[in-house]
Amino acid sequence: MQNKRQRSLLPELIRLEALIDTLPATVKTTELARFNAGLHSYPSYLIELATFDATKPTLLLTGGVHGLERIGSAVLIAFLESLLQRLEWDHGLQHQLSQLNVLFLPMVNPVGMATHRRSNGNGVDLMRNAPVHCEDKAAFLVGGQQYSARLPWFRGNPEQPEAENQVLFELVRQKLFQSSFSIVLDCHSGFGQVDRIWFPYAKSRKPLPHLAELYRLRQLLFDSYPHQAYQFEPQSLHYLCHGDLWDYLYDESLQQSTVFLPLTLEMGSWNWVRKNPFQLLSSLGLFHPVKPHRVKRVLRTHLTLFHFLIAATASHQQWRRVMHPRMLRQEAMELWY
Repeated sequence: MQNKRQRSLLPELIRLEALIDTLPATVKTTELARFNAGLHSYPSYLIELATFDATKPTLLLTGGVHGLERIGSAVLIAFLESLLQRLEWDHGLQHQLSQLNVLFLPMVNPVGMATHRRSNGNGVDLMRNAPVHCEDKAAFLVGGQQYSARLPWFRGNPEQPEAENQVLFELVRQKLFQSSFSIVLDCHSGFGQVDRIWFPYAKSRKPLPHLAELYRLRQLLFDSYPHQAYQFEPQSLHYLCHGDLWDYLYDESLQQSTVFLPLTLEMGSWNWVRKNPFQLLSSLGLFHPVKPHRVKRVLRTHLTLFHFLIAATASHQQWRRVMHPRMLRQEAMELWY
C-alpha cells in the first residue's frame, strides 16, 4: 500500500526505480539516504556508470534540489536512460565513458518533489541552507531569509545544514574532491525565458579563482555548438544570496588538490507559462512544462549540453593544457565584471 501511495505522489521515483531494476552489473546504485514525510519515506539514489576511480576526472549531474522544479530530475533520468541504451552497442561511447567517472544524483530533495514544495520536509530551501553568508547585500527574501519557514527561501539553520545537504556535501567530498578535476551540473528551472548556465559566486560579485577555466569552458561550448542558445554567466549578474550550496563547496575545494567547477542549469520556464498560461493554476505550473509535448521537447533540448560536459570532463587535460589563463581571465572580466 505504501509503495502504491509513493508512486502516486512521485512518478519520477517510479521511473527511476524501474530503471534501476534493469541496470547492468557494471552500473552501481547506492541509496545514500531515505527521507521521511509523514507515513512515507523517499530514497535518494546515486547511480555511477562504472566503479569510481579517483585517478579519472568526474562529472556529477544533480537535480531535484527544489521540489517544484521536477523537470530537472526528469531530464537527468531521461539522459541516463539514453546512455544506458547506447552503452549496449555504442563502442565509441563505451570508450569515452571509460575516461571519466559519471555520477547521477537525480533527486536530491525527494520529499519536496513528492509534496510539491520548493523546500524540503522541514520547510528549508536547500539552496539557501549552506553555511556561507553573502559578502554584499543579498536580494530581499529571495536571497535567503530566516523569518519563517512559511515564507519561501527560508534558510533554516545554516550552521546545521539539512540532511539532504549533508548527503550532498559528503558525496562531493568523498568522490569529486578525490579527483584532480571535476564538473557538476545542477539542473533547475524557473528563471526567465532563456536557458542559463550559472557558476559561482552567488554570495559576491567578485570573480572566483577559476574564472579562466570557466570562460574557456564557455568558449568550447559556443565554438563547438554555435547554434545553441544558452547564456553562460555568473549568478551574481542577476542577484546575490546567502547559503548557496555550490559557493560553499567551491570555496572548500580551494583547500583541496583539485579543480572543482560547479555549474547550475536554469531552464527558462517562463516560456512554458507564456505558451500555456492556464498551467499557473497548477502548483507545478511555474516550474514545469506540464504539456506532454513540451516535456518531451525539454527532455531533448539539453542532450547536447550533457554530452558536451562528458567530453569536456574526459578531455580536460587537453583543453586546459593549451589555455592562456591571463588572457582568458582578462576577457572574462571584460565580459562579466
